[in-house]
Amino acid sequence: MSCTVPVLSLPGGAPADEADHAPSALVEVLRIQAESRAEQEDEVIEEVPVALSYNGISHAVMLATPTDLEDFALGFSISEGIVANLEEIHDLEVQPGCAGIVIEMQIAQPRFLALKERRRSLAGRTGCGLCGVESLAHAIRPLPEGRLASAASVSVSAIDEAVRQLAHWQPLRQQTGASHAAAWVDGEGRIRMVREDAGRHNALDKLAGAMFRSRHEACAGFVLVSSRASYEMVQKVVALGAGALVAVSAPTALAIRTAEAAGILLVGFARPGQMVAYCHAERLTGEMPLAGQARRGMM
Repeated sequence: MSCTVPVLSLPGGAPADEADHAPSALVEVLRIQAESRAEQEDEVIEEVPVALSYNGISHAVMLATPTDLEDFALGFSISEGIVANLEEIHDLEVQPGCAGIVIEMQIAQPRFLALKERRRSLAGRTGCGLCGVESLAHAIRPLPEGRLASAASVSVSAIDEAVRQLAHWQPLRQQTGASHAAAWVDGEGRIRMVREDAGRHNALDKLAGAMFRSRHEACAGFVLVSSRASYEMVQKVVALGAGALVAVSAPTALAIRTAEAAGILLVGFARPGQMVAYCHAERLTGEMPLAGQARRGMM
């Protein structure tokens, strides 16, 4: 199977200036400890409304941390099945405003017509609470067509190495304590790319968008997330074309069933020196490094 990732070239697509929407803010807090109280400044992560618009029609408004928004829009568009690949996005523009941010995208006409038909089928029906899904039967999307998960093996030591390094790649978490991260890790356990957001799904969409734009081969390593592994997270990893998802917390039962069907190696509770494989564990190789064993510095 080929694992070549297409690269998007946007007409006139200079990155938007996100200075109007900083990723964090300073607030006044009262810090209480054992025998003291102190009024201090604290840095907290930002969430702003981000509207995603296709061919002039608003499709969704998400709350997201205002960083890497082009990556977010591209990753969301593919992982949600709005487009099949980046070649179907002809233009993208990030427009900051006082009430939030609008991301305007021009997509291929057949995709836009399909999106309008999807929206028309949702109009006027009672939703089940899943972002406009009109019935329980539509809550579980089929796996993306034409996406085959990599069957490459992953070493236990590579996962352990990446888990130990992840916190060093999270500046927003270090500043605010509130961001999730999604990382792309190569077969040696080296973290190659990280995206952060207050929302775990948003962080993974940002990572997907960044990978599609930069020729990273999704089948050559694994995705590591700082959260639990939900069904939606597995779906997004499938859309990315990766073959393994590693989470620092637990998966859901639906996530396990989806990963099993999609051929995704799913690992949860990945902490230094430990992890749990939930499906396709036969693709895990090697042994856990001994406690105290010298490690490579991978920053």
